[in-house]
Amino acid sequence: MDFNEVIDRRGTNAVKWDVPAGDLPMWIADMDFPTAPAIIQAIQKKAAFGVFGYETVPPAYFDAVCHWYAAEHDTQLRREWLLYCTGVIPALSSIVRRVSHAGDNVVVQAPVYDIFYHSIENNGRRTLTSNLDYDLTTHRYTINWSDLEIKLADPLSTLMILCNPHNPIGKAWGKTDLQKIAALCRKYHVVLVSDEIHGDLVLGPPAYTPIFALPANDLQGIIALVSPSKSFNVAALHAATVVIADPALRTVVNRGLNNDELAEPNLMAVPATIAAYTASAGWLTALKQQLVKNRTIVSRFIRNELPQITLASENATYLLWLDIRQLSADADQFTHFLQDRTGLILSSGNVYRGDGQYFIRMNSACPPPMLQDGLQRLKAGVIAWIKNQQVEKTAQDK
Repeated sequence: MDFNEVIDRRGTNAVKWDVPAGDLPMWIADMDFPTAPAIIQAIQKKAAFGVFGYETVPPAYFDAVCHWYAAEHDTQLRREWLLYCTGVIPALSSIVRRVSHAGDNVVVQAPVYDIFYHSIENNGRRTLTSNLDYDLTTHRYTINWSDLEIKLADPLSTLMILCNPHNPIGKAWGKTDLQKIAALCRKYHVVLVSDEIHGDLVLGPPAYTPIFALPANDLQGIIALVSPSKSFNVAALHAATVVIADPALRTVVNRGLNNDELAEPNLMAVPATIAAYTASAGWLTALKQQLVKNRTIVSRFIRNELPQITLASENATYLLWLDIRQLSADADQFTHFLQDRTGLILSSGNVYRGDGQYFIRMNSACPPPMLQDGLQRLKAGVIAWIKNQQVEKTAQDK
């Protein structure tokens, strides 16, 4: 479990590293660490078998998911609640098509993961946004409850997509918030889908509360999406689990997943997921310790070297939400400048909508030497940006 080794991933078909020579990508949610040894061993064993016919999902897969949530999150799942899918976003898009209708509103809380918008709008639905409130003093987000209720009460709102923990702001929603959201959705007959792919990556209190940990009476009309992909850096395995306690809703979603051909695993998905959930807890603990160290490195660097930037993330995920409003009101422009001048590639907050134009997102899940390189490039880019702005202002004044 060496998280300090820098591994060269160029030329390996890695989306993250398909960038110009010399550039440093710190954007997409993909860690630059090898996965857990038990997962690697499971994949090697499967590959050594040598026969790669059609696969099915055995009971052992669902048992592993139930074991993980009981052991790691003190949450009891019933095996009959669980459905297999080839990924969280494929599941989400299928649910949008199956549960809502063309022209319906799908409610989200911006700034939020940009692919939600793709799943909604590419399927002929309309995004209805209830923006989170941002406190300029505490640099924390909260839910605008009155606005959220108005949006859910709209007769065309049939579905809400929740992000828990919330990407990109790094916030794990507490049980009280989750119960209140669930109650509002029930009140207005809105199906609630909770993307919980970052649930294992909460780095301090408050802890992650799975939405399916709510009392049984609160689980009607609720769907949760979970996966080992972010926790163990195995996104290319294409494995996720859909959790639905409501039997009628589960039947509808299951039909959609099968009609969309999303319910059959590839040959590595099942053994790797079982290995993750039954034999890799120690690795994840060590990973989170490294992620905490990395966050401390970033926080200290920003405080001491970059007073123009504020770390606005809370306690979840390795994706850091950086407030750049003292530098720019257009994150697109700033991130393009940053890459041009320094080769550092960060995510522009514009794509997450809401107040995202004032923010950039930085992936801190990498070996410390790479992280330090990224921070130095960020500093150099900020210095160049300030100087460039001063030159432009002088030219305008003339």
